[in-house]
Amino acid sequence: METIMSNDKPYIKLTKTEQLILNSYKKMIVSLGEYLGEGYEIILHSLENLQHSVIENVNGHYSGRKNGAPITDLALSMLSQLKEEPSQPAVCYMNHSKKGVPLRSCTIPIAGEKERIIGLICINFYTDVPLSSLLAKFYPEASAGLSSNNTATENFADNTDELIENVLYKIQHQVLNDFSVSPQNKNKEIITQLYQRGIFNIKDAVLKVASLLGISKNTVYLHIRNLKEQEN
Repeated sequence: METIMSNDKPYIKLTKTEQLILNSYKKMIVSLGEYLGEGYEIILHSLENLQHSVIENVNGHYSGRKNGAPITDLALSMLSQLKEEPSQPAVCYMNHSKKGVPLRSCTIPIAGEKERIIGLICINFYTDVPLSSLLAKFYPEASAGLSSNNTATENFADNTDELIENVLYKIQHQVLNDFSVSPQNKNKEIITQLYQRGIFNIKDAVLKVASLLGISKNTVYLHIRNLKEQEN
């Protein structure tokens, strides 16, 4: 690992590929923060410059950290531990904030080229966050007056055939009960919705759908071709 001294502090020189790897985590931790909600602080560190290691943060106000903040001594300690045990995927531990609030923390290494550690994701859960705030993330309709349109149903199928069947039958039920769709256009609408959900990206989905709908595969291909032409 190449090290360079700057203000008596070492930092590693990242390759262009490693810079891209680290930058790809920025959106990920922002999205993770949105999913986890209030109570979680997520800090993304780059080891290129220890004096300004924070390159993205979620709820950094908990610890007062912003982008450009330095790495902490504890993060350096966790880094040393991770280097000593390369097979260790992460280090989880109990911690305390400046105000003495108990934290459940985790430090996750980010590997660059040749498996060297180039960054860290540090997650802190603040245990003093009101339970009502945590539950609000799971019941947004009750807490924020949001409509049920913000919820989704996911199919956890054992195989792709079951997945296709589950999605098709659900769509078929909705379309058959939708009187705004004429009888002659029912199958077309079903295929359209399957296409919009990406079902036809699954191998042999066309054959499976044709069989379940009792139509020819050429009919399914025709509808798909028309949908693709409409996108262009």
